[in-house]
Amino acid sequence: MRYRTRVTGPAAALIGTTAALTLGGHTAYATGSKGADPGAETLGDPVYPALGNDGYRVAAYHLDLSYDATTTLVDATATLRIRTTQDLSRFSLDALGLDIRSVRVDGRTAEFEQTGEKLRITPRRPLRDRTRATVRVTYTADPRRALAHTAWVPTPDGFAICPQPDSAHTVFPCNDHPSDKADFSFRLTVPAGLRAVANGSLVHTETLPGDRTAYTYRSRSPMATELAQITVGDYVVKHRQGPHGLPLRDVVPVARAEALEPALALTPGLVGWLEQRLGAYPFETYGLLPCNSDDPAAFDFTGLETQTLTLYKPNFLLQEESKIGSHMMHELVHSYFGNMVSPATWADLWINEGHADFYGLLYRYERGWTDSLGLTTFEARMKDTYARGDQWRRTSGPVAAPNAVNLFDSQRYLGGVLVLYALRQLIGEDAFHTVERTFLARHRNSSASTEDYISVACHASGQDVSGFLRDWLYGTTTPRMPGHPDWTVTPPAPSLTTPRNRTAARPHENSATL
Repeated sequence: MRYRTRVTGPAAALIGTTAALTLGGHTAYATGSKGADPGAETLGDPVYPALGNDGYRVAAYHLDLSYDATTTLVDATATLRIRTTQDLSRFSLDALGLDIRSVRVDGRTAEFEQTGEKLRITPRRPLRDRTRATVRVTYTADPRRALAHTAWVPTPDGFAICPQPDSAHTVFPCNDHPSDKADFSFRLTVPAGLRAVANGSLVHTETLPGDRTAYTYRSRSPMATELAQITVGDYVVKHRQGPHGLPLRDVVPVARAEALEPALALTPGLVGWLEQRLGAYPFETYGLLPCNSDDPAAFDFTGLETQTLTLYKPNFLLQEESKIGSHMMHELVHSYFGNMVSPATWADLWINEGHADFYGLLYRYERGWTDSLGLTTFEARMKDTYARGDQWRRTSGPVAAPNAVNLFDSQRYLGGVLVLYALRQLIGEDAFHTVERTFLARHRNSSASTEDYISVACHASGQDVSGFLRDWLYGTTTPRMPGHPDWTVTPPAPSLTTPRNRTAARPHENSATL
């Protein structure tokens, strides 16, 4: 959808004026417009080439949202602290479906225009390379607005958000790419009878005139935009303790709180099991958000790993433990692979999903739970997956080479598991665990690529496994499985083509842990 272009603010003639350098760590301005160029409106992602923006990086977001239950509109201000990476005459943010009212750069009114999914901002004076600036955007959003894609999940009593992979910018203007992680804080104002919750910890509650309450949250660790969570509804917040005193926080619809308690009570045990394998849980809190909506049109996936607060379809969690436990583990694993260490590009998604399914399946089979194929062992599931390898490579491409259509299909999930299983078969279980922990430690609170994982695997295992892993990740045929010379691959059916029934807006439907 294309939006009407608007230009406001001071005259463009002011762009070419000369400004003095502001000392004390604040903004520096380039002298005139000579040498200052517009920042690129892309970060060159191989899956979403139009996503993200260059010329700066975001250090922090502060999102101030006020929800009106009568109109269901959200009035908002997004404040970004950025640091430039070049002289900038203009820069852009990703934004779609937001009615922008004003933009200020370091307190000065800036020109802006909305075109496509970009918000182009022209400050009064060009910004000098490697300088800090504060960008403030005021806008209104409608959670029920029809868009080509959206993160908003409307509910009968409010909303939640599902930003993955490319829709955070339908909620707030941002550099919407996982490689640009930033600090986040939120101030959420809601009417009486509703509760607002976001990522991280609650740091302040304020009662306001008009029977409204403002809740302020802060995330202790940097976060990718796709992992943001903001929810408003008739919720009760339930607290419990996890391993080593970890605060656990579940945000539960009041009407379903009692029915959901058996599922919520599983979390401490899940965290303890995973900490034994991957180390201490990396964030300040964890919990579940069973969003108060079962409308398949608004909420067409099972779970999403928004940081510190996993979003779920509530009816899914009403099932017995054997039906939900492995998927709950899948989402918890994303706290490590996907959240603490984010993908450098969306082509690296197999690292997130392959690891989440790998440990989710281990958890399932340790408990003797039968999977969706009737199998009860990890080895049996890998043998079945191995047989499908060439077919998946034909229909969905190599594991580490997705496109926007097949990004969330089985090749990134079970195909990723198969790569990890093959590596473990080659180097042994002890070396594999060393690789996993080294990768997480080396790239903690940052983003990492497939090449980064290969590099760590070589270093931590003491073996050159680069060719081995590249064959598994990028090859058009399935390599031989170490330790299983008898395993065979079923020849692909020539008539099948790349499936078109999946979209990137429907994550996690092909998780093997379901």
